[in-house]
Amino acid sequence: MPLRIPRHGLALLSALLLSLPAVADEAGDQALREALDAARAHQWSRIDDTAIDHHVLAGYIAYHRLRDRLPDVPPAEVKAFIDRHADSPLSSWLRGVAEVAYGKAGRLDDLLAVSDGEPRGVIRRCYYYTALLDKAPGRAAEGGRKLWLTGHSQPGECDTLFDTLRQRGEIAGPQIWQRLLLAWENGETGLMHYLDGLLPAGWGDAKSALARLRKDYAAITRVPRDVGPKGASGPLFAAAMHQFTRADTEAALEAWRKIAPHLDLDARQRQTIERDLAFYSMVREVDNNRGWVDQVLPDLGDSDLLELRVRRALADRDWQGVIDWVHAMPDDPRQDARWQYWLGRALAELGDAKTARKAYAAAAGQRSFYGFAAADRLGQPYDLNLQRATFNEAYRRQVADWPVIRRVEALMRIGEPGLARSEWYFAARRADTDRANAMADYAMQQGWYALAVQTTILAREWDALAWRFPLAYRDAFQHWGQRLDVDPYLLMGIARRESAFNPQAQSAVGARGLMQLMPATARHVSAREELDAPDAGELFDPAVNIRLGSHYVREMLDRYRGNRLAAVAAYNAGPSRVDRWLRDAPQDFDLFVESIPYHETRAYVQAVLTYRVIFASLARGGDTSQVALLADGERQSRYDASLLASN
Repeated sequence: MPLRIPRHGLALLSALLLSLPAVADEAGDQALREALDAARAHQWSRIDDTAIDHHVLAGYIAYHRLRDRLPDVPPAEVKAFIDRHADSPLSSWLRGVAEVAYGKAGRLDDLLAVSDGEPRGVIRRCYYYTALLDKAPGRAAEGGRKLWLTGHSQPGECDTLFDTLRQRGEIAGPQIWQRLLLAWENGETGLMHYLDGLLPAGWGDAKSALARLRKDYAAITRVPRDVGPKGASGPLFAAAMHQFTRADTEAALEAWRKIAPHLDLDARQRQTIERDLAFYSMVREVDNNRGWVDQVLPDLGDSDLLELRVRRALADRDWQGVIDWVHAMPDDPRQDARWQYWLGRALAELGDAKTARKAYAAAAGQRSFYGFAAADRLGQPYDLNLQRATFNEAYRRQVADWPVIRRVEALMRIGEPGLARSEWYFAARRADTDRANAMADYAMQQGWYALAVQTTILAREWDALAWRFPLAYRDAFQHWGQRLDVDPYLLMGIARRESAFNPQAQSAVGARGLMQLMPATARHVSAREELDAPDAGELFDPAVNIRLGSHYVREMLDRYRGNRLAAVAAYNAGPSRVDRWLRDAPQDFDLFVESIPYHETRAYVQAVLTYRVIFASLARGGDTSQVALLADGERQSRYDASLLASN
């Protein structure tokens, strides 16, 4: 007689069957979590191998087992693990720890067996080239000399390599002398004393000249032009000019013009000296050096130096100089929207409107602050160069079953977001365009905004704007924007620049969360708004971070009469600096941005205002026709002390 199950019983059974995989996954995750904790503590008896054997993260336990057994592991076993986990960072991690373990144990053949060419990291490289000393002496000597030539002490793991190369004459007087001078440039007096003792006979005159120059840089015009063994003078004079230029740029140039024709220097040494002199002359605004700087800049052809020179011309309102120095730039930087914009601006100031429009048009085709500013000059919509990609649900289900996706999801489930990010980035760096796009799309579907952003960066998918600039945490930004009368897309632009939408981001100086708030700033805002002050950990909560960050942006806007350019600059550099810049600033918005002395803040202001345009446009489906880089008041405002609300 067949078994009859009531209809409600069938529903119950179906629900039970559907729940079984989730229960099994939960149990497996718990077992894996416990196994990973035990593996990190080297408590192998606590691990239930049968419970984790088929888990997608079982490789992490195998990694810790192998690592714990090193160096007493046959290289074939290490290589087998690396091959088995080639699509995971586990492979490169194990290779690295195996190289160090084998090197430390003196098992150099085993080290070479698991290596994949020159490794990263000084210690690994020293062990690697030590292993090659007898098998490939030429490569070992070349690699060892590169490691040797640094102005800082190297770790003890390099001693065998360096000692052997010295014994073989591959590191001799010239290399010791060169490193001694690098140590001088870096202020490493202890290393200098050590290297001085290694110099062989015949270097007495060079050492005496160095001692004299260390006491008095100006003695560079009086020491003999040729001291010590052949080849000693060039590095000595280059190092002395390095020091002299930083100490007294004007006097250094005067000395250089006297001695330069008489020194036996190679082209690289001369170029380095003159680049330093030009850079410090412009940064320190040494007026007496300007004629010489203008003379050498075209021959140096250095984009960074030419940028400084254009900015100096802008500060002086030397519009013809702007044109001339932009034209002196190499082709690639000259075509950037920034310089095409300033070329157009200078041409317009000199009355050549037709040619100015051509320059503005070249800039307006690029997605950037100056590209948008150029479009405003032409009265045309912004060009986002937006790339769209779509995936159907069937393909998304395939992506969800990719091993890397399954590992990332499992790592997130067991509370290992750092390992999850490592897995994701490892895959994204190696992905082709189609695979990277699929990963970014999947991250967006899961609300993994930071992973979506980083995927486009690692894959260099610059036009995939929906993934590079996801409308992340939009409701919270909209809420606080409306409540505080702050442009929500400006808030999103700040968060995107600060953390790339990683709520767990923490800077080296302690800034935390989406909007990278310092704990002291959070306390200040909380006290001002009569809010409960959060502890440092709470700043990683997006809701808390967005609330306090939005209040701080409002405070900066109030300080500068609602001007977003000044407020954004203050968010990055601090209001006291921006107050000072405004008191000394030119009056036009573009000249104010270009006059910001800190490269980081200058780039930050441009990025945030550009991102704001992108976010506002994406919220409208990519339509830029109703979006403006700046409000009329911001474009027409006087950027000077009148912007300060206290005035």
